[in-house]
Amino acid sequence: MKRKIYQKLLAWKQERKGDVALLIEGARRIGKSYIVEEFARNEYDSYILVDFSTVNPQVIEFFDLYLDDLDTLILNLEVYFKQKLTPRQSADEEARSLVIFDEVQFCPRARASIKHLVADHRYDYIETGSLISIKKNVKNIMLPSEEHAIEMYPMDFEEFLWAMGDEVMMPYIRHQFENRQPMGTFHRRALDYFRQYLIVGGMPQAVAKYMEKRDFERVDEVKRDIIALYRNDIRKYADSQETKVSAIFEEIPAQLQKHEKKFRLSALQDEARMRDYSDAFFWLSDAKIINCSYNSTEPGIGLKLNEERTTLKCYMGDTGLLISHAFDERGIVSQELYRKLMFDKLEVNAGMLVENIVAQMLRASNHKLYFFSNYSKTSADDRMEIDFLISKAVTTSRHNISPIEVKSGNRYAITSLKKCIAKYGNQLSTPYVLHDKDLKEDNGIVYLPLYMTPLL
Repeated sequence: MKRKIYQKLLAWKQERKGDVALLIEGARRIGKSYIVEEFARNEYDSYILVDFSTVNPQVIEFFDLYLDDLDTLILNLEVYFKQKLTPRQSADEEARSLVIFDEVQFCPRARASIKHLVADHRYDYIETGSLISIKKNVKNIMLPSEEHAIEMYPMDFEEFLWAMGDEVMMPYIRHQFENRQPMGTFHRRALDYFRQYLIVGGMPQAVAKYMEKRDFERVDEVKRDIIALYRNDIRKYADSQETKVSAIFEEIPAQLQKHEKKFRLSALQDEARMRDYSDAFFWLSDAKIINCSYNSTEPGIGLKLNEERTTLKCYMGDTGLLISHAFDERGIVSQELYRKLMFDKLEVNAGMLVENIVAQMLRASNHKLYFFSNYSKTSADDRMEIDFLISKAVTTSRHNISPIEVKSGNRYAITSLKKCIAKYGNQLSTPYVLHDKDLKEDNGIVYLPLYMTPLL
């Protein structure tokens, strides 16, 4: 399936010419290995893929024995994988061969070798992995400065449209967004696509199964296998944090189902404190299983400077997985439940799914996640809750932050957004309401259909 990250890989190859290795971080099963190997087949004369999650221990031993003898190290890899590599002829040419360290977190020594391999400059190197920053995966190694790290996310809405065979809908959506024009006749079609994306999610295996069968129950089986994999990873790799990580993971749907979606640690343990659970949240975040959104105490320039890390919202990294995680009473989500989701007839708080997918789309657009919560005991005008805050790409002296309210259903109020505009108007850029209706502007507020979120 077509993925946008391919163009980033191509730009790295053409522009950096081997002066750094590329490190691709992302959750399990989002297609890292697939896209890197496809890139290797298309763009290089030859390549070697070392999958450290399955490779013979003998290969891992190569990195212990021959790190000070790169000729022998490379020769051993060539012989083991039965693949000849072609070195660069000059420093300024693009490489002809690529070495891939897949799931490099399982061999920290191989990651440490990147410093020497990049300096050797014969070949290009790409590393992929999850749990890259967990302590035991960086213990006793010097992290190479010769890495350029990028994050890979589940398939975004445009990639989902490409998989559906539609390459013209998103350019039209973008055109209407840029010109602040409603979608008109095509709003319903775009919204139908969006609902399918919300249900299926962006995990490539789930999308592929949907394209093949158009059967939500078969898709759900794929998603449940991924959730089972995540639970197994927690048991195997969370070490001393296993109980806390597991408790947070299992509690996510219940916390998002609440009107106030801030994560309440008291649901896990009486008198629990963030300092006791911070490492567990970090583990899930580093594994890219969750997206954390932190409270910014003021919607002004420098959201991170005002970040309050003790108050957070915890979203699933993929909304399709959230659905399978949340509705698991019978072990599988029924076709009837999926049909109700598709036609917006489900008798649950749909806001949890809508807010989660907005978080997912904002992260895929490289926004850090922040919200604004102020529960003043003295002033009703100061009491407000804003779902998301995003900053402009270019910082100016005023009007840098866009507040975003996410709404589901036909009837809703935007009281908090109006209070925010009244109190912080000089600091705010365009305020947005994301809903399932068409684009409109009213009193300085832009109302966008949910499927335009990636354009913010």
